[in-house]
Amino acid sequence: MSDDLFKKMAFLYVGSSDFDADFRFYRDVLGAQLLWGFDHFGAKVAAFKLGGSPSILIADHLAAPSTMPIFEVDDLALAIEQLTLKGWKADRGPMEMPNGTCYVFQDPSGNRYAIFEDVRPLAMENAYQDPSNIHRILRMRSL
Repeated sequence: MSDDLFKKMAFLYVGSSDFDADFRFYRDVLGAQLLWGFDHFGAKVAAFKLGGSPSILIADHLAAPSTMPIFEVDDLALAIEQLTLKGWKADRGPMEMPNGTCYVFQDPSGNRYAIFEDVRPLAMENAYQDPSNIHRILRMRSL
């Protein structure tokens, strides 16, 4: 794969078996900045920023321990076309996420990765920082 196919690693999707404890760990122990969070669709997800790293998404609907790197591409259709020519195939997808369409795939060892095109930048930040959004969990100061 060429380096120009992948723009950047945008997220690390991390499974959580105890969301509240993990939330406090990232916020209070590591000192990560809470970007957004929600409790909706039967799932709790929170995004944290730690240094210059990709956003870390903790999710209670993803089995723990697990980590799935999510890479942003400039042109999802072109990336899929080029990767498919090299033998790549999607494990899951297309799926919609707030920022755009996403595909999940596995390497030969079974590690999961995802690619997406960011057609709605800041979709999560805008939605879940809105005080009127009843699904946001930014108020989780007491956790």
